Amino acid sequence: MSKLAGKVAVVTGASKGIGAGIARALAAEGASVVVNYSSSKAAADAVVADITAAQGKAIAVGGDVSKAADAEGIIKAAVETYGKLDILVNNSGVYQLAPIEEFTEEQFHNQFNINVLGLLLTTQAALKHLKEGASIINISSVVTTITPPTSAVYSGTKGAVDAITGVLSRELGPKQIRVNAINPGIVITEGTHEAGIVGSDFETMAVSQTPLGRVGQPRDIASIAVFLASDDSGWLTGERIVASGGMR
Repeated sequence: MSKLAGKVAVVTGASKGIGAGIARALAAEGASVVVNYSSSKAAADAVVADITAAQGKAIAVGGDVSKAADAEGIIKAAVETYGKLDILVNNSGVYQLAPIEEFTEEQFHNQFNINVLGLLLTTQAALKHLKEGASIINISSVVTTITPPTSAVYSGTKGAVDAITGVLSRELGPKQIRVNAINPGIVITEGTHEAGIVGSDFETMAVSQTPLGRVGQPRDIASIAVFLASDDSGWLTGERIVASGGMR
């Protein structure tokens, strides 16, 4: 039996990277998946095509999670298409690194709007449909513990995600809705390529400080998301699972 047979999941920011990996993994375990995207419709359609080619169920739904109407629309599409909602993965996120002397108000608001406000708005919209046994999975980051230089704003957003995860686990626990976070280390995605991290001195330094001696791949995070979405993790809530190859 597939772990998630009969379940319905929304994965925000799922057109590429970790989100796409999670969407594919949830679908492979039997979930019907809404692949959310903000601007990359072609990439989201490609993820859906991969899922359906493997006999899975998925649709692509556009929407900016930092806008309440869009967040509502993403959740509405899931319920109208599949009849319910069981799993929400708050994966949408952006990052811009800058020394404290150089960060801008625009960078601050862009990162907090998507990484924090977007998580809150999408969760708020989903709660109208989530029932006992549902799982909310927030994608945070190892930066909340390693606090690297030039990441004050980004690390601040992910620190907020960790705190919100704890708060909502207590708030929603009486409804038997679980809320957990995954805190990845460096993962090879389109974003890390575009940011120039892949092949950089920073990547070399990070690998040298990682006991398992490598950076991560989306599948490393996706398998943990499947676990947190399934009944296998039924006694876990309010947890932060650091998936960093041992880097602290």
